[in-house]
Amino acid sequence: MANRLKRDKVLLCLRLLSEGNSIRSVERITRVHRDTIMRQLVKFGDACQRFLDLMFRTVVVHHAQLDEIWTWVRKKQGRLTEQEQKDDTIGDIYLFTALDSDTKLLFSYKLGKRTGETTEAFVQDMARRMYRAPDTQGISRPQVSTDGFGPYVGSLRRQFKGQVRHGVLIKNYVNPESGRYAPPDLSQAKRIPVNGIEDKYTICTSHVERLNCTHRQHMKRLARLTLAFSKKFENLEAATAMHIATYNFARVHRTLKCTPAMKAGIVAELWSFDHLYDEVMEQASKDDMTRKMERLINALNRRK
Repeated sequence: MANRLKRDKVLLCLRLLSEGNSIRSVERITRVHRDTIMRQLVKFGDACQRFLDLMFRTVVVHHAQLDEIWTWVRKKQGRLTEQEQKDDTIGDIYLFTALDSDTKLLFSYKLGKRTGETTEAFVQDMARRMYRAPDTQGISRPQVSTDGFGPYVGSLRRQFKGQVRHGVLIKNYVNPESGRYAPPDLSQAKRIPVNGIEDKYTICTSHVERLNCTHRQHMKRLARLTLAFSKKFENLEAATAMHIATYNFARVHRTLKCTPAMKAGIVAELWSFDHLYDEVMEQASKDDMTRKMERLINALNRRK
């Protein structure tokens, strides 16, 4: 029978990963084989996906900021063969994120190619999670700020059907290529009210852009100019879900002095990473039991 890791060792491995350590550095620190670490990450990350889906429903958002952050799986886009370019799970991958500017809650995300199809799925997920009170005069409609990525306009119109106010912020830089090692110099910021925004200066994506730094700092797979990357899309999905769950529930935001989940009223107290792990795995166990019962009932019904 294979040896099973003790809970403390599992938590140590996952905690190190959540702080931005690579798989191999965690292997050296904990002396746990990298394949075992990866299995624990995928198990916990998959459970985090289901946990986030359960917890983030009818979220009250007044101003959502959207952005995309680049990474890659297996190999970079320029090195893909003609056949590999048809596979949406390798090459350049973007993490689409939706941030509540008030609570700093990252309440919706989507991994995929930077295409209209992925944007549509992302905005659909965001619309499913945002609570929108009935408002005939349009005063309390949430605001959504995006960058100049074209598919956002149509997707927001189709998914929200006029229930949000939308503004676009386009930033122009003097020399964009200088941003490889240092932030490029901003030359112009153009704000475009698309729907329902009276004061265009409320259009802002600064908070979600700052969050990109947090992503790259705490998730090694997103670190630029390193050897870190994901070999499989499924591994990236699991690592992303774990990072987002940790950010929302177990990491105190310096400005808020509490976690985003506390500020949004989703939880009432500060969770440690151990507490988050227990909550996530307990919910996963309940889900597994529910699925087993459903399969058993279906099997019994077929025998009748």
